[in-house]
Amino acid sequence: AMEEKKKLWQHPADIEGFGQAFVVSEEQKLDWADMFHITVQPPRLRKPHVFPKIPLPLRNTVETYSAQVKSIAKILLAKMATALKIKTEEMENLFDDELVQRLRMNYYPPCPQPDKVIGLTPHSDYTGLTILLQVNEVEGLQINKNGKWLPVKP
Repeated sequence: AMEEKKKLWQHPADIEGFGQAFVVSEEQKLDWADMFHITVQPPRLRKPHVFPKIPLPLRNTVETYSAQVKSIAKILLAKMATALKIKTEEMENLFDDELVQRLRMNYYPPCPQPDKVIGLTPHSDYTGLTILLQVNEVEGLQINKNGKWLPVKP
């Protein structure tokens, strides 16, 4: 409900919380999505105006999910180290002692005027590793190869 969303609304110049990312002008095409963005790991980096206000059942689910994602990330980093022929410790040292983990949930409601919006603004993630939870067969992820965006099959 809107009242629940307002409790978690983004603060000015802060991407965390519920709202839109990167609104820079009134003329731009906005992302047609409800977005919720939070830092989940390490706990010391969580925003006090967002994380504690998340309803407890969801907060518990996020805690469990983030612990599992952290385990998967460590396994992937070890496999990447093996492929690069470096020690796992060297790979882990490229990242903080505590892996920073952010969670973004997107919901794309039906749009009455799809020509006036975009799903998400084309962008490149600035992280060392991006892990996506795919919940359906919709092609949403694309990679940019030689300046061309190519779909990734789920």
